[in-house]
Amino acid sequence: YALTIVALVGLFWSAIEYGTQYAVPLMPYSWQAKLGEAVFDEMTGDEARLCAGTAGLAAINRLANDLAKEAGYPHEVTVHVVDGMEVNAFTLPGGILVFFRGLIDNATSTQVAGVLAHEIGHVVHDHPIKGVVRAYGMDLLFKVLTGGYSDILSTFGTGGGALLALRNGRAFEREADATAVRLLEQRGLRADGVSTFFEKILKDKPEDAASARGILSSHPPTQERIAATKRPPDGNLPFTPAEWQALRNVCK
Repeated sequence: YALTIVALVGLFWSAIEYGTQYAVPLMPYSWQAKLGEAVFDEMTGDEARLCAGTAGLAAINRLANDLAKEAGYPHEVTVHVVDGMEVNAFTLPGGILVFFRGLIDNATSTQVAGVLAHEIGHVVHDHPIKGVVRAYGMDLLFKVLTGGYSDILSTFGTGGGALLALRNGRAFEREADATAVRLLEQRGLRADGVSTFFEKILKDKPEDAASARGILSSHPPTQERIAATKRPPDGNLPFTPAEWQALRNVCK
């Protein structure tokens, strides 16, 4: 009986994974962008302060769009920087990337580029919108198929609820890691920042949550990610000295 239940659960999730690949192309990019903007506005409305340093924002957006074009992504991506000390970044539907000041303050230029390339990996593989479809399933898909885009945002409730839907599973994280290294190398840029950023995270937090939680974790074990993305410090720096200085001062 237990084996039957496991098999049925596996079949159910396989169907969701398979169906997601076909559902995403049905969603107009304009709708995805509207959804991403709505979630971003909800998250940053009253609590978060957006950094407005023109030169710093230009630098990180220049690199983000260079990487997106390298991957053949047909739309412009937009990077916002939030004045918060969390060492984090994430991606919303419609090519919207959010970086926290804490990440920029506590990383090298190659590490910031590595994280940025990883987030671009999520963008070009449509991971955010695939996460939405997986989380909200047939209700969302039915509204898309019938053209009912206008009231879809009510499905999410708050920005926090949307972020739960947008969490990436292990397969998405591995795909984004591999894409990050590939795009940086194709651009002739140093790709060692991907693994050294993971090494920094592991050093700062020796108790690797992903490894400890095993299969229940949504992220692969950090040591595994370091091994998979390890590269020599070869290639050009991702930012000019002036760009990097401007990005470091983006919130000042």
